[in-house]
Amino acid sequence: MRTKWTAFAAVIILSFAVLGWAGVRIYQMAPPIPQDVRTSTGERVMTGADIEAGQNVWQSMGGMEQGSIWGHGSYVAPDWTADWLHRESVFVLNHWSTTEFSQPYDALAAESQAALRQRLVTESRTNTFDPASNRLVVSPARARAIAANTTYYTDLFRNGRTAYAIPAGTLTDVERARQLSAFFFWTSWAASTNRPGANVTYTSNWPHEDLVGNRPTGEAIVWTGVSIIILLGGIGFMASWYASRKHEPPVADVPANDPLLGSGATPSQAALVKYFWVVAALILVQMAMGMVAAHYGVEGDGFYGLKIAGVLPYVVARTWHVQLGLFWIATAWLGAGLYIAPAVAGYEPAWQRFGVNVLFGALLVVVAGSMVGQWLSVKQMLPDSLWFWFGHSGYEYIDLGRAWQIALLIGLLLWLGLMARGIVPALKRGGEEKPVLTLLLIATIAIAGFYGAALGYGRHTNLAVAEYWRWWVVHLWVEGFFEVFATVVIAFLFAKLGLVNLRTAGESTVLAGTIFLAGGIIGTLHHLYFSGTPTFVLALGSVFSALEVVPLLFVGYEAWENLKLRRAAPWVEQYRWPIYFFVAVAFWNLVGAGLFGFMINPPVALYYMQGLNTTPVHGHAALFGVYGMLGMGLTLFCLRAMHPDRIWKDGLIRFAFWSINIGLLAMVTLSLLPVGLMQTWASVEHGYWYARSAEFLSGDLITRLRWMRAFGDTIFAAGSVALVLFIVGLSQGYSYQQAPAPVGKQKPAHQVA
Repeated sequence: MRTKWTAFAAVIILSFAVLGWAGVRIYQMAPPIPQDVRTSTGERVMTGADIEAGQNVWQSMGGMEQGSIWGHGSYVAPDWTADWLHRESVFVLNHWSTTEFSQPYDALAAESQAALRQRLVTESRTNTFDPASNRLVVSPARARAIAANTTYYTDLFRNGRTAYAIPAGTLTDVERARQLSAFFFWTSWAASTNRPGANVTYTSNWPHEDLVGNRPTGEAIVWTGVSIIILLGGIGFMASWYASRKHEPPVADVPANDPLLGSGATPSQAALVKYFWVVAALILVQMAMGMVAAHYGVEGDGFYGLKIAGVLPYVVARTWHVQLGLFWIATAWLGAGLYIAPAVAGYEPAWQRFGVNVLFGALLVVVAGSMVGQWLSVKQMLPDSLWFWFGHSGYEYIDLGRAWQIALLIGLLLWLGLMARGIVPALKRGGEEKPVLTLLLIATIAIAGFYGAALGYGRHTNLAVAEYWRWWVVHLWVEGFFEVFATVVIAFLFAKLGLVNLRTAGESTVLAGTIFLAGGIIGTLHHLYFSGTPTFVLALGSVFSALEVVPLLFVGYEAWENLKLRRAAPWVEQYRWPIYFFVAVAFWNLVGAGLFGFMINPPVALYYMQGLNTTPVHGHAALFGVYGMLGMGLTLFCLRAMHPDRIWKDGLIRFAFWSINIGLLAMVTLSLLPVGLMQTWASVEHGYWYARSAEFLSGDLITRLRWMRAFGDTIFAAGSVALVLFIVGLSQGYSYQQAPAPVGKQKPAHQVA
């Protein structure tokens, strides 16, 4: 066991050393923000203050939830970087053509067009930023293009555009619109200008745009091949290891009856019921917001004829959809952790119930307050001094304003304290459960602390640096340590039921955590290939994200082991639905995180696919399929253990399980995936701007495929409603068979071995 802990510690220390070093280099090599942008004739075009203010305007409007920047964000509106770059390029070519040939660029002979394109490539990719004076010089033609684009975007956000789900009046202040355009220009400049001393742009030649010579780099192609080799080698190694390892025999002394039979919930455990009620309520609201946001893709100003864009704009619906998903999943997991705390300690810590209730109130304040603040921010009702603190951060998955982020972090630290009150005394006792509890404490500390990375950016932080910290939260907090935490919690719950050996569970969880984090920590960088980062990020991210996929291809073994637990004893059948959800987690780990994840992770694939509908294929199948199913499974397990004497009725929960899984699969395969693959073709063939354009996405076939999503969404929604009704029925009495109360005094659940 000491060897396993040594390996675990080595992976953590070395991986974070590499990730930290990469962060330092990202800080040092981020695309500079010039403090003065002038033409070659000396006329001022914009200032650095305009660019920074424009970034804040973009954030306050919803940022990544309304279109995307550098490929990160939502999918209905364009990617503003690619859109600006293409419009600017076309304007310059036409300006030169009409000036020199007295006709539009498209009317020129092929030889003349080629000459102008080469001139554009040279002008765009030549870095004219002077670090000494902090000044960027652009040509008069490019300055005219900037002015034309500024006029276009001012009109777009003032008058709206249905195809982009942008309502009229989104941004009416002309000065703020000019600043927003300055920010769009800067992101485009970084995407089309070579780094000093290199023949690659600040964004590694992303997006694909032939007019300025943006094509995949040699590094992207080479490291794509290396990542595939690493994946195949890792699969071979893991297969050999699985075949050679000594499998532990099943537990010989499985209890004849449920160990929790006749037990009763402690006061703090009973207080957690409201957590799971909130989980159920948030599932419904999140699902409704998802349906509205998805429908905006085919009817950009309403919902089945109801003109709701003025009250519930797309950007708000999508913000709430993403945020509520994280909230209910996190609430389910935090509730599961608090449920096992008394069982871990062996007693109910003093004031534990009070702490559980205080945390519940804090979570409600954060959820409600952040949602109201985001609506006010998107509607431009918060003054400049307040949007940052109480409005919309602009960054996807950490959309909360800074005050709400701090409040959530405080709540997580309170949860850590409540968890530690149960874990630390048990650790002092030692015994076979010590490895499991040690890893549980580590994961608990990480969950509470790593959300603090959301505070790593400020109002004027360079976007490349802000992206680095954002992915610490999204990848390390959500996808990393929450998964380790869930693995340990499930192992502990099964051990308490006598279905797995504590010593074996401890060794397995430490080993699983080591294998996953070995690729997962540095694998964070695969999200940052084209986000203004140095080119070595592409090498590290591609290799370690491939390693991250390797263990996911063997989750079938985990699913089979969970299914076998059902046959350990007749009473285990009462836990079959939580177990089924854990099996679904294994399936979606393979399909959503593994197959669909690796589909877009290699550098060349992501170069063309980033921000297309292939991204939500992975997002829905991995985030909901893995973490959502796990949250549902943990919720059901806790509700099952609270009243082990009750016999659940299967009708609603069976319908819910199969409808949710079938609906999710249909949603992904019948709509999102084919649309994403068609966009990928368009991105390769014509350029990234075209794959995200209204012209392409409003085509008849794309529109029909988008409508096809309603089929899977409806099945999924029916299953979600059935799940919520089942959870409500556990409190109202219609989800279980009514039976006489058991004879004898109930024991607290934590006293049951």
